[in-house]
Amino acid sequence: MSSLNLDDFSDLIERPDSGTRRDAEERRERLAVPSGALGRLDELGEWLSAAQGSVPVKAVRQPRVVLFAGDHGVAALDVSGRPAGSAQSLVRAVLEGESPVAVLARLAEVPVRIVDAGLDCDPALLPDEVVRHRVRRGSGRIDIEDALTIEEAERAVRLGMAIADEEADSGTDLVVLGDLSVGGTTSAATLIAALCGTDASVVTGRGGAGIDDLAWMRKCAAVRDALRRARPVLGDQLELLATVGGADMAATTGFLLQSAVRRMPVILDGVVSAACALVGQRAAFRAPDWWLAGQLTGEPAQAKALDRMALNPLLDQGVTVGEGSGALLALPLVRAAAALAAELPERTAAKDAEDSSEYVTG
Repeated sequence: MSSLNLDDFSDLIERPDSGTRRDAEERRERLAVPSGALGRLDELGEWLSAAQGSVPVKAVRQPRVVLFAGDHGVAALDVSGRPAGSAQSLVRAVLEGESPVAVLARLAEVPVRIVDAGLDCDPALLPDEVVRHRVRRGSGRIDIEDALTIEEAERAVRLGMAIADEEADSGTDLVVLGDLSVGGTTSAATLIAALCGTDASVVTGRGGAGIDDLAWMRKCAAVRDALRRARPVLGDQLELLATVGGADMAATTGFLLQSAVRRMPVILDGVVSAACALVGQRAAFRAPDWWLAGQLTGEPAQAKALDRMALNPLLDQGVTVGEGSGALLALPLVRAAAALAAELPERTAAKDAEDSSEYVTG
């Protein structure tokens, strides 16, 4: 029996300040650049202003990439483009600066933090700062067994909460969230199908590494079988994560919810972070107001989850590599929106009079 009830987050999470957002909108109307000329950048700047509780909006000075890592037992069914239990190689590539997210993070000068929640490897293969939080070695095969015990699920959620607190306390003002997993998109598709009430074939995509038609059929079957196990526990988000999630996904869910409690904005990446966000929304309906959808990956489950949360992706570049790469590509847009909202000059009284005269005289 767990002492953690995710529904309690509903009372802890408030929406970004609506009064601040109105002030930001009024300030935008006073800028010299015509309203609407900056498109969605106006909306982004106003959202960030409300999240910060500041008008004008402050620059994003301490962003951070946070990646939760884990192996999923369902990958043993050959449903992934990568071998089962190989997520540690993804972690190693990031650490060595050879993965897409590492390259993009260097370009943007954003630090990367990796948290091993459930990798299936010898801890000695990776640095202690990565592996020291591990909840368990790998997650169960969700088509026939639970991913985690309920105790492990609680530990993983609390791990994510603790990481969110550490980031907020250290001054992180925006998180780019991603995952390093093998088999994670199968668990994500299952969670989204269960929460949206859809069939396996509707949500099953081809993952970040890509799979052929036969592997896709095996993946559909795995999601279908996992769905049968998920539906009876839909009323309890923690039990749902234990049944068909995984340590990395439970930790990500805890991180997202606690980030909202701490008023720390998050950019979501792909289908895995979208699935965790959807679980978070079920627990606390205001939580998605603190999240941005960085990009659209083409995974059908991600599109369904984002639609359910009314999150409109900032980018659609077809980036499927995961690791937070697509979300990191969206970070410059958020920074640009903040800079424009803060630094563009307001109209002067003389300019307003001139514009009014031109309007009257034609």
